[in-house]
Amino acid sequence: MKLILKNGIVYDPANGINGERMDICIKDGKIVEKVRFAKVIDVSNKLVMPAGFDIHSHIAGGKVNVGRLLRPEDSLRRVVARRNGLRSGSGYSVPSVHLIGYDYARLGYTTVITPAMPPLLSRHTHHELNEIPMIDKAAFPLYDGNWFVMKYISEEKYEELKAYVAWLLWATKGYSVKITNPGGTEAWGWRKNVHDLDEEVPYFGVTPKEIITSLVDVCNDLNLPHSVHLHCNCLGEPGNYEITIKTLQLVRHKDFNGRQSLHVTHLQFHSYGGDSWKTFESKADEVAKEVNKNDNVIIDTGNVIFGDTTTMTADAPMEYDLYLLTGLKWVNKDVELETAPGVTPYIYSPKVLVNAIQWAVGLELALLIKPEKVILTTDSPNGGIFTNYPKVIAWLMSKKARDDMLAKVHKSTEHRTVLPSIDKEYDFYEIAMVTRTNPAKSAGMPNKGHLGVGADADIAVYDINPLEFDPKDYEKLEKALSNAYLTIKGGEIIVKEGEIVKVTHGRTFWVDAMGKIDRSLIEKDLDYYFKRYYSVSLSNYVIGENELRRSERICVN
Repeated sequence: MKLILKNGIVYDPANGINGERMDICIKDGKIVEKVRFAKVIDVSNKLVMPAGFDIHSHIAGGKVNVGRLLRPEDSLRRVVARRNGLRSGSGYSVPSVHLIGYDYARLGYTTVITPAMPPLLSRHTHHELNEIPMIDKAAFPLYDGNWFVMKYISEEKYEELKAYVAWLLWATKGYSVKITNPGGTEAWGWRKNVHDLDEEVPYFGVTPKEIITSLVDVCNDLNLPHSVHLHCNCLGEPGNYEITIKTLQLVRHKDFNGRQSLHVTHLQFHSYGGDSWKTFESKADEVAKEVNKNDNVIIDTGNVIFGDTTTMTADAPMEYDLYLLTGLKWVNKDVELETAPGVTPYIYSPKVLVNAIQWAVGLELALLIKPEKVILTTDSPNGGIFTNYPKVIAWLMSKKARDDMLAKVHKSTEHRTVLPSIDKEYDFYEIAMVTRTNPAKSAGMPNKGHLGVGADADIAVYDINPLEFDPKDYEKLEKALSNAYLTIKGGEIIVKEGEIVKVTHGRTFWVDAMGKIDRSLIEKDLDYYFKRYYSVSLSNYVIGENELRRSERICVN
């Protein structure tokens, strides 16, 4: 299909385009400089941006499916009948697979990464990814409590560690290295956790600090497109901002040849002060200072949305603590030799002081950190479901929206956060950065997140004139961003005026770094561990490329 989007108001930070009226030309699924004999669509006075890119959203895998099974009441909150050729589905905080694709497309998003794939469960994850329509996808395999990783670090076998990291990406068809509560997920197998960077993991004698720094070096040496994707220790605990800052400082003064070395995810959950729930307060300002002076780090926010949701994470000890706090349903799983996820429902109430502070922290981080280092997420569904992104954008772009919400939350919030004193309001250029340009750049996908010649023709058009936007009219903004006027995926119109008009299936990106390693370094260990400890054979563990519906292999040789 050849298209021309005529006279739109374009925001494309990667190419320095800030609210210019211009045409976008599309041919063969790519952005081109000129095109002849094309269909012309007049988008005058409408907002045009690259399609949205969500770098951290739990959309597939074992714990997502467990979340659906655990909460039949969540499924009943939203039931969608089959119509207009679209599949039926259900679920609010954990939608069924087809609804996930439809909902993202309606928001104007076309690329989503699921950030925590237990390697042993990667086949299930890819089966779900295959069924999610409309979007391109990738998955980050978990390395946090992996026995091979801790063995090689403890034995100071760096080349073997590097070989294993590359092999596991190939075996699981993963994209980069994810670490969740490094060391803590293995400690949980012994009914323990880790609470300091220098605390040793039981029976392995390695520390979270060694796990993080070793894997950061491996990612750099393998030249992986995305850095280590880190869920820090002590998530959700009062006073955890101190270990978060120490973690950020691990890479502050290192030279990675200009490479991003660390993506710290859902930072909101790691920016708390106080020594108990009674003294709980925001320390977003202190964490923001460290992020701003650290050239090697980028973050995503993990904003909180008020209401009920389903929390799910590989940080099983945290989920157990949450279960003890709430008394709600809880599921725990120990994934042999690899990680330990958990699932439990949670309700964020504006009248609960801790929840109100969490809401404020996510916004403080986005407003205090340099926009080029921020990526907007809700850690969906942990902070809230991704369909609430327009609400978060409204809070960022309108101080009135924030003040109106502050008037509804616990009255002590203003004394334990700095949010009321922040006057900054994002503009559309910065919104394009944190929802498009930055996540694509952080993920290392050069054809996404921009509208330059050669980019994937993934584009979102919204029925709002950004040049006439009044921050006081934030409800109009939220409504416009909730249903894209047009979503274009690979040069094809898939959403028109908020309705799905074409169902398509995106690619699954994965990284092949095997050309950089000597597999013989780990062959004996693979054979020994799989025969002695794993419940599956080595041959059944490996995911074939033919198991991916549309495989997109990225070689880093």
